[in-house]
Amino acid sequence: MIHEILPVGMLQCNCSIFGDEETKEAIVVDPGDNIGEIAAILDRHGLKVKAIVITHAHIDHIGGAAKLKALTGAPVWMNQNDEELYARLDMQAAWLRMPVPEKTAIDQDARDGDTLSLGSAAFHVLHTPGHTQGSLCLWIPSENKLVAGDTLFKESIGRTDLPGGDHRRILSSIHTKLFELPEEAAVIAGHGPSTTIGHEKRFNPFV
Repeated sequence: MIHEILPVGMLQCNCSIFGDEETKEAIVVDPGDNIGEIAAILDRHGLKVKAIVITHAHIDHIGGAAKLKALTGAPVWMNQNDEELYARLDMQAAWLRMPVPEKTAIDQDARDGDTLSLGSAAFHVLHTPGHTQGSLCLWIPSENKLVAGDTLFKESIGRTDLPGGDHRRILSSIHTKLFELPEEAAVIAGHGPSTTIGHEKRFNPFV
């Protein structure tokens, strides 16, 4: 499977572009900005986007979703518990002193237990509240990869002092959902370097 990670926007959110070599379909996760660069990667591999998945509704993860949807026609998936946060995109932009990005309708509620397919690979939605109420991760067993959004970082966790954050819930999400995955599973964090589940169990001081 094709997998390219592109840090986008002023906060360098890790946008993941997954593509299936046979069907030439793609799933894009967290297109926060730099849609031109995302499109260039899609074009280079000859990929057509079938779904845009948002791990949570902070502006650095969802800010480019409307542009990418307009470009590709692909539906946007997001957990409905973050709809109120998405409605306050103008407030988020004000915090960062940046222009308010265009908004789009959310086409699909990404619920815990939902599955998206890409070729023969299954992308399982894990609802992992704590960083935000609607935070989610994607577990891809065939690739042994977890796209963790801002729930789990290398030797850190997502902050919980912003609207919708809950420290107790993020720890519960990590222990009951993420730490149940194989220790060798790769963790693609929402910002910064990748890690593994086993490394975080041993060395993450926050959990």
